Amino acid sequence: MDLLGSILNSMDKPPSISDKQKSLIKKQRDAMLVKQKAEKEKLKKFREEAEKKISTFLQNETETRLKFPPMDQVYRGIVHDVAEVAGVTAQSYGIEGVDRYIMLFKKEFPPSEDEIATLRSGEEWNETKAKELAQKRKLDKQEAAEALKRPKKIIPNSNYKEKYQHLIGLDSALEAAKKTETNKQYGFVPSENKKDHRSIEQTLADIQSKKKMKLDSQGASNQETSANK
Repeated sequence: MDLLGSILNSMDKPPSISDKQKSLIKKQRDAMLVKQKAEKEKLKKFREEAEKKISTFLQNETETRLKFPPMDQVYRGIVHDVAEVAGVTAQSYGIEGVDRYIMLFKKEFPPSEDEIATLRSGEEWNETKAKELAQKRKLDKQEAAEALKRPKKIIPNSNYKEKYQHLIGLDSALEAAKKTETNKQYGFVPSENKKDHRSIEQTLADIQSKKKMKLDSQGASNQETSANK
């Protein structure tokens, strides 16, 4: 006898199963098969009901939305599948395991962003809610427009009076800051305080006259110098 055969013979044989245990195992297997068959029939019946409900919804021209009651994920999966075949948009809302449900929308009447946001927040969507959000959006738009019209106040990132304090001292920094402050009256000199009241045309004419007189004076001086020579 070889070594492998010797080892196998020395090993304990698996315990034998009694007829009672075999009968119990068979009963459990049969019960599981019956349960699976019943669940399969239940899902099949639910699919048929969903198809009928969605078909009726599509034929009704006055309805644009169809809400299913909260249900488990496996049933929602069936509704999504039926809706896709029927050409209907299906979206789930609510909390999983609590109140998760499906809402169907006809493709010619898609949900607005406000409706989707309202449903996701757990609220009911209706005409009153639609008017409320439209009014809020209008007020927000008006407020944004008014904010653009208001002058913006620019706040510097740092205080330049304190920025150079460590270099030239606090007193010197304050004095320099006073000297560099913008003169609000700069450029706003009243016309009655101006010394020259001439117009631009008069000013140009006077400049040309002075230039001519200067040239004539220089010419006369040159002639006198030539005569002296």
